[in-house]
Amino acid sequence: MFKNAKVYRLSAPFEWDQMQLHERLGAHRFRPCGPQEVATLGWTAPLGANAEMLVHAVNDCFLVAARRQERLLPGSVLSEALAEKVADIEQAEMREVPRRERTRLREDLLNEMLPRAFTRSRVVRAYIDAKAGWAVVDASSDKVAEEILSLLRKSLDSLPVKPLTPTVPVDERLSGWVAAGVADGDLVLEDQCVLRDPEDSRAVVRCRGQDLGAPEIRNHLDAGKRVVALGLSWNERLSLLLEEDLSLKRLRFADELIDELDTGDAEDEGARLDAELMLLSGELRALLAGLAEAFRVEGLEPR
Repeated sequence: MFKNAKVYRLSAPFEWDQMQLHERLGAHRFRPCGPQEVATLGWTAPLGANAEMLVHAVNDCFLVAARRQERLLPGSVLSEALAEKVADIEQAEMREVPRRERTRLREDLLNEMLPRAFTRSRVVRAYIDAKAGWAVVDASSDKVAEEILSLLRKSLDSLPVKPLTPTVPVDERLSGWVAAGVADGDLVLEDQCVLRDPEDSRAVVRCRGQDLGAPEIRNHLDAGKRVVALGLSWNERLSLLLEEDLSLKRLRFADELIDELDTGDAEDEGARLDAELMLLSGELRALLAGLAEAFRVEGLEPR
């Protein structure tokens, strides 16, 4: 299940089918780092290492998974090795090592140390909702999400997507919800928020496990701080932290929905992912339609 959601809007119909996507992604399948490579990124099967398909399709959604592997060579380790090398040369030859020579020595050390460095991998999942027109990445940072979208663009030659653009100031709307003690539609306030002074980005107050109707929260609002992240529950089915850029973090489904995902066969990975993706995409379709209405997201009509 996704823990985060960086959401983008498809600006053109998505007309690929599962097999076409699989074939195009196959040209950029994941491979491990070579001896002199710092990192590699490629597609892997979302159903796990034993699966062949690079795309899992259900409910007009296409689930993909990108694997990134990088060599762990901290800059501090390289800098320490370079300092020792420079000190040895200066002591042995009684001269100062110039900048150009330092740069060459650093490159030589990098080439020497990289093949011996450990590697670390991580998998990032994403799905494209061809029916509702979303691209959703399970990432908490713009950098990671854009890396996955860039790989999709490279694989498909084009992927016309854009971030959600609200026409209502998000911080003002979230602050209004907290001040009133109630959100719009099927959204309900939970017990966490982040407040920030619009005049000083360093002045931040983070609240968790806090009654948002408490006087201290009101005092912060009266002092001019604005809510830039807010804990919400959606239709008593999904809890989340809504960020100022309309990204979703700390996604968690209600326990009763998690119980519904039990397929009765722990070995059937495909059936479990079908159920998960069906639930996730269905709930996010409804949630994002609600957000489109609340924040008048550009290019999105309330459903």
